[in-house]
Amino acid sequence: MSIGNSPEDERPFEDVSEEDRPSVSVGRALQQARIAAGLTVDDVSSATRVRIGIVHAIERDDFAPCGGDVYARGHIRTLAKHVKLDPAPLLAQYDAQNGGSRPAPTPAAPLFEAERIRPERRGPNWTAAMVAAIVVVIGFVGFTMVSGGDDGEATVAGDTEPTASPTPSPTTKTAKPVVPAPDPSDSAIAAAPQDKVTVKVVAADGPSWISAKDHNGKTLFAELLKKGEDKTFQDNSKIDLVLGDAGALDLFVNGKKIEEDWGPGTVERLTYTKGDPQAG
Repeated sequence: MSIGNSPEDERPFEDVSEEDRPSVSVGRALQQARIAAGLTVDDVSSATRVRIGIVHAIERDDFAPCGGDVYARGHIRTLAKHVKLDPAPLLAQYDAQNGGSRPAPTPAAPLFEAERIRPERRGPNWTAAMVAAIVVVIGFVGFTMVSGGDDGEATVAGDTEPTASPTPSPTTKTAKPVVPAPDPSDSAIAAAPQDKVTVKVVAADGPSWISAKDHNGKTLFAELLKKGEDKTFQDNSKIDLVLGDAGALDLFVNGKKIEEDWGPGTVERLTYTKGDPQAG
């Protein structure tokens, strides 16, 4: 007996003719296609990673648990593809029932709130420590230059012939310029080893919720990436990504930018391996 399925989920349904199909609701159409494919709600939830409760709610045409129109559209698209339905008519019907236009993207965090695994303790912020060290070095060099200047007497202008300037002290040293260290994430991309997979995500156009896992399924990152921030992930064989708003992100795999025309609010699940950038 499957957990999360009521008996009515498995009841046979009447065949719907082509001319009557527009009268079938979005949720009912998805439920009919799922049952016709011989799938349970558990099967669909496991394959698409959409929670069981949300699948039940969508099949009842209750989209409130989705967390907003952007995520409702994303779930409809994902479920429709899994049960072999064309998502375009369902999305058009959903838009017509919910204002007639595609909604603007909303923050991605609520959609994945229940899917989050407790974030692992993050390591030290080496970038901040590096910047602080550079500031200290520059301050020390500046102090040394000011305090170690020439001690020779100044020449005073007058009617007499000018005297020769004293010879500069041989102990005066010229400070070497301090070269800032490169950003750790840029270095990781530039020197991406061929025997590993390296993925960098940049929130270029707006915030987006990001989930990254290694080949063992261990969560490397599961948080909201704010606009202007970036994260780099590396594994020996595989990186699994979930992008809450792929349209707001720039994606680099093994040092190469992924050129994909993802629209605003698009939810993408991607896998990359050594030798990519081809989506897994």
